[in-house]
Order: sequence, then structure tokens, then C-alpha cells
Amino acid sequence: MSAVRRAVLALVLSAGPAGAQALAPNELGRVMILEYHRLAEPENRWTRTPANFRHDLETLYAKGYRLIGLNDVIDGQIALPMGTTPVVLTFDDSSPGQFRYIDKDGQLVIDPDCAVGILDAFAEAHPDFGRKATFYVLPGASKPNRLFNQPEYEAQKLQYLVSHGFEIGNHTLWHANLGKYPEPIVRDQIARAEVWIHRYVPQYRIRTLALPHGVYPKQVAWALHGTAGGTTYEYDAILEVGGGPAPSPFAQSFDPTHLPRIQAIESELRHWLTHFDQNPGERFISDGDAATVTIPAGARGRLRPALPPGVKAVERDGT
Repeated sequence: MSAVRRAVLALVLSAGPAGAQALAPNELGRVMILEYHRLAEPENRWTRTPANFRHDLETLYAKGYRLIGLNDVIDGQIALPMGTTPVVLTFDDSSPGQFRYIDKDGQLVIDPDCAVGILDAFAEAHPDFGRKATFYVLPGASKPNRLFNQPEYEAQKLQYLVSHGFEIGNHTLWHANLGKYPEPIVRDQIARAEVWIHRYVPQYRIRTLALPHGVYPKQVAWALHGTAGGTTYEYDAILEVGGGPAPSPFAQSFDPTHLPRIQAIESELRHWLTHFDQNPGERFISDGDAATVTIPAGARGRLRPALPPGVKAVERDGT
């Protein structure tokens, strides 16, 4: 570790990100992948109110968390300032409160109380927080979950997401429980969802699949890659429903085909935020350099066998 990086590390440990406890880099710590569903009133098991979602973002920001894309986690490309922690937002089921257009004085605008509107506004107020999320859409579902429930704006919405740095993921055609069906139906559900999405964003590569109900098909390979109806699909990761924080993408225990998530309800969020406050050594803390993976001294045995190209591991003692 260079003298310059040692000096920067000492400064971070004394100051830390605004509003957050100063923590030493630990890129073998765990990462929260948060799982949202409806954004609406009132708050319930699968619904977060707009006010509470804003509060979630404020809390994450104050505690030193910063948004990254799920694809960045999969690729092991964590480009965040030193002392901050990555967090991933995911939204399942393409319900209206996630992305809604409204008429304001004769102009079409994004509803400031939908998830995209709230994320856009928060990013404008806090540019260092980031503006990232993955939306797992249902192109063939019944109302109100069919591509955010505004048929006339389906193309506009998907194109907006892609052009503004958000990610789109596959959630099957109509939220099929993949564990109930034989191979042809599983593959058809996944492939036909891709066909629908690519009607509006034809060049976009869909890299991840979120399992409806968290249920795997009888063989995981059916979900990872295949062909149906002339459409070929291939995924880099599969997301579960629940399960807690995910391992670091640099850890031996990281398995992109079984990525756990934290359901973004009050009790779960409070539990895990408190857990990492009380157990900071378990939390992923960036070293500020995407080309290095800074780990605790003596922790090399926990690293995955091969790091991403161009990335090297550095122990906190400098070796």
C-alpha cells in the first residue's frame, strides 16, 4: 500500500463519509440487496409508502451507503469512495407506483411520488448517493402489474430506465412459479418475457432473473440459459426472495446463481441496518479503488479463487 493511500486511509478512519461512522475498508464484507414491491398507500407487508421510501434513502445515505447497480456487483466492479458501502435496490412486479407518468399543466412528467421520481429527486439533491436500481418487470401480467400499468407509455418507460442508468431484469412473463412447471414452460416463460422487453429496448442485454415466489425450477440450468420459440437467453445471476445480505462478490461464498435479498419492509430494514451498525466488521466498506480489493489481514483464504481481470487483493497491513 503506497504512502499516499495510507494517508488517505488514515483520513477516512478519522472522518468517514458525512453522517456515517468511520470504518476501515473491508471488501469481503456483506452487501444488502434490497427487495421492494409496491410503492403506495397504506404501508403493509408488500407495500412501502412513498414517504417511507424517501426515509429509507435518507437513512441509507446518512449511514454511508451508496447505490450501485446489481450488474456492478456481479462483475466485481465496486467503484465507490473510500469508506462507503454499496447497496443495491431491486423492484419486483412492475406495479404502477414504481414508475408512473402524470399530467402536470398539460405536460407529461414523472410522478414525484413514484419510485423513479423519488430516486431521480434524491440523486439530484445528493449526487454522491448515485441513481441505480434494477426493475424486474412482468410484460405479460394482468393489470396492474403489466409493465407499470400504463400501456401507452410502456416503450417510453423502459427506454427511460435504460437511458438513465437503471437496469431491467426478467421476472418471467406473468410471475410464474417456476417450480411447478416442466422444462418447456419454464423456458417459454423466460424467453417470452425477453421478447416483450426487447420490443422496446432491442439492444439491451438482460443479465439477471428474479425468481417469482423465490422458487427455482427443477433444474437451475433451465433458468440460466436456453432457447424457446426461437429466442435464446443467458443470465449471469438469479435472485432469491429474502435470505439476508449477500456475500461480497470477492468472497468464496459468493454464488451469483443464489443471490439472497432483504425484503424492504420496516422490520427487516431496521434489523439489518442495526445489525451492521453493531457489527461493522461484517459490512462491505470500499477502499476507494476499483482495481484493488482491500481485505482484513489474514483473510486471503476467504477470497474467491479468481478475482475480476485487473483487480488485485491487498491486506489492510499493506501486503
